[in-house]
Amino acid sequence: MNPEPLWLTFKLATITSVILLVLALPLAYWLAFGKFKGRGIIESLIGMPLVLPPSVIGFYLLLAFSPSYWFGAWIESLFGLRLVFSFSGLVIASVLYSLPFMVYPIRAGLQSLPASLREASYTLGKNEWETFFKVLLPNCKPAILTAFVITFAHTVGEFGVVLMIGGNIPGVTKVASVAIYNEVEALNYGAANDYAMVLFAITFVILLLVYSVNNRLLRVRQPS
Repeated sequence: MNPEPLWLTFKLATITSVILLVLALPLAYWLAFGKFKGRGIIESLIGMPLVLPPSVIGFYLLLAFSPSYWFGAWIESLFGLRLVFSFSGLVIASVLYSLPFMVYPIRAGLQSLPASLREASYTLGKNEWETFFKVLLPNCKPAILTAFVITFAHTVGEFGVVLMIGGNIPGVTKVASVAIYNEVEALNYGAANDYAMVLFAITFVILLLVYSVNNRLLRVRQPS
């Protein structure tokens, strides 16, 4: 078994999860407490990856990233970066595809906090962003941890989007899910099982640790 696809998979999942955590924190706060028109449209766009087949999203991203279309041509001319069949393209596609898996758990965690927390913070003179970072987020750790791990695991399991955008380039875009598909196509079931078992074992251990930590945090927050 070649470990390179596994390394690429966890590298992609880590980068995607970190980027999405930075993007999702203010976005989740805005969706949880913001007052604006068109909320349904914004939430529908964010949630599209939950219901659309990955091949559909991958197809439209492939068109958008292609140098034959204005966005891909603009990126290539401005940054000298070709997104199709590249690791950078995989990262951008994964960020878009996994966005709801990071945003929605954090938003739910923020909305579950008592309104008195925000009111008390404002009464003590803290502004909106100080309240967000110093009051709300520390009380929302289980939701943030859950969102991060779900996003990580979801990115590890991506297939349709990464295959459409990245193809099957060894050392560049050939992640573990694509490697499993290739081995099955070649009837190398032993190699496919090796990749699958490694992914299964690592994701199971990660989820077990997260749920254990979350349960501990929830017990700490509960009054004795």
